[in-house]
Amino acid sequence: MEVDGKHYRTIWVKEDDKTTVQVIDQSKLPHLFEIIDLHRIDDFIQVIKEMNIRGAGLIGAAAGYGMYIAALNAPEREFDSYINECAERLIRTRPTAKNLEWAVNRQLKAIFGEPSASRTEKIQKALLTASSIADEDVESCKMIGEHGVSLIEELSRKKGAKPVNILTHCNAGWLAFVDYGSATAPIYAAHKRGIEVHVWVDETRPRNQGASLTAWELGKQGVPHHLIADNTGGHLMQHSLVDIVIVGSDRTGANGDVANKIGTYLKALAAKDNGIPFYVALPSSSFDWKISDGIGQIPIEERDAREVKYVKGLVDGKIKEVLICPEETDAVNYGFDVTPARLVTGLITERGICRPEREDILRLFPEKR
Repeated sequence: MEVDGKHYRTIWVKEDDKTTVQVIDQSKLPHLFEIIDLHRIDDFIQVIKEMNIRGAGLIGAAAGYGMYIAALNAPEREFDSYINECAERLIRTRPTAKNLEWAVNRQLKAIFGEPSASRTEKIQKALLTASSIADEDVESCKMIGEHGVSLIEELSRKKGAKPVNILTHCNAGWLAFVDYGSATAPIYAAHKRGIEVHVWVDETRPRNQGASLTAWELGKQGVPHHLIADNTGGHLMQHSLVDIVIVGSDRTGANGDVANKIGTYLKALAAKDNGIPFYVALPSSSFDWKISDGIGQIPIEERDAREVKYVKGLVDGKIKEVLICPEETDAVNYGFDVTPARLVTGLITERGICRPEREDILRLFPEKR
């Protein structure tokens, strides 16, 4: 995707310094566009935990590059133990996101795949694997767009000259991945083909990823959109102002249950009640093939209550936090909820679209049987 005419990925190795990985600081958006340099495993843990970077695919890519940086900095005599320790620390940062654990385990297999390999060879293997994870994420999201755009095209044919109204929740755009995004990939593909689209952007409390990230993204790409309060979606659906809901996923079970940003379940309920298709866009790296009961088995991250009690925004040209409740008020901050498969119309993956049920998912991924 482009920012003011220049193409960016969300994460990359610094061009003139292979010991540094660079990322876009999402915590400053939409008001400031800044790049963070990552040199040590502690840097990766901090930006993931503090959500300077976030989103399923990007967290996975960051974990991949984090393991590469860990290999670079690992002591010669304690190489193996250091790598394993870094892997465990990375996995603990965000427990709900499947891509993170998937990427770390892939790196461990790559680094330790050849016991006789030298330290230099292990480092090189880690870099190649991290690059592959990032490149595959880009290609997967691009293909999600190619498959998902057919849904928007069909709705456009039915509506004629009127734009297709799409509702999103949270940010599953290119900022949440390495490029293209998952839920936004079909939107960008449709916009590029000249199909008239309009996006309802949920603000997505408490961190407001929709307001700060999705709205910023869509604006930079020239996609028509309106920001709405999280509770507005049901009203819009009742008045036929939403044609389709497309959201992302941080972890999806083999049975089709979907864990995504808190509030997704409520949008699915409203869509079901109003007969509006509800699609989830995700790369295969977000599937958890061991999950058969999402509500009972998917771990739900509980974050700092401060995120609920304070809102961050631009005040007099500076980014500040504002308290929105009595200081002594206790708050609870669940980061995700699980939408049961029965409320999901379909899953948009890099291999095509399937129903949210085990057998149809395995039709696209037969190797997982």
